[in-house]
Amino acid sequence: MLVAAAVCPCPPLLVPQVAAGAAPELDAARAACTDALGVLAAARPDLLVVVGPAEPSGRGRHPQGTPGSFRGFGVDVDVRLGPATDAAEGELPTSLAVGAWLLERTGWADAPIEGLGVGEPLATELCVEAGRDIAARAGRVALLVMGDASACRTLKAPGYLDERAAPFDAEVARALGAADVAAVEALDAGLAYELKASGRAPWQVLAGAAAGTGLSGALFYDDAPYGVGYLVATWS
Repeated sequence: MLVAAAVCPCPPLLVPQVAAGAAPELDAARAACTDALGVLAAARPDLLVVVGPAEPSGRGRHPQGTPGSFRGFGVDVDVRLGPATDAAEGELPTSLAVGAWLLERTGWADAPIEGLGVGEPLATELCVEAGRDIAARAGRVALLVMGDASACRTLKAPGYLDERAAPFDAEVARALGAADVAAVEALDAGLAYELKASGRAPWQVLAGAAAGTGLSGALFYDDAPYGVGYLVATWS
């Protein structure tokens, strides 16, 4: 059963070495993520699953101990999804590597950890089904849900300016902040894709996991640096 969740953005720029001179611009987002992970720790889960968007090579399950790296972004920074194990193989997709970095900086060691990379084409009903399956895997399950809102908030955004982006992000922020399962499940997958919102599928995995739990939500951070919507929220 899902007992807690933290929703965090997944830009590599959260890692200060990647952001370099621009690192202070995301200090508030990092602090919010730290607070959100504190809610997960306080829930004392039996299992923590980190869910995030992934390209085809990174989709599917990633066992505890799977390594990740930010070397592709020009920095010598490596991470690992929890303690090393014999089952670890392959490499984490970027979103889960950011999640692993957040967990390492907070000293997480309270429960077994694994990752799940989900693809943007994954249909809503399959996301919800995946969430239900995760929630049934242990008596007390927590989720760290990685993903960004739209990338179309300004002219300089990765997806350029789209007038639909701000209203979409506002509804996502409201739904996540209220732990509104039905609203998250109802997010328009097609619109999310057009707005380059990488968090849509992971958020809907969360909706599936949280169905019937009655969890309450809190919104910790809502901003759009670089024209990309970054949200931090908790469900507990």
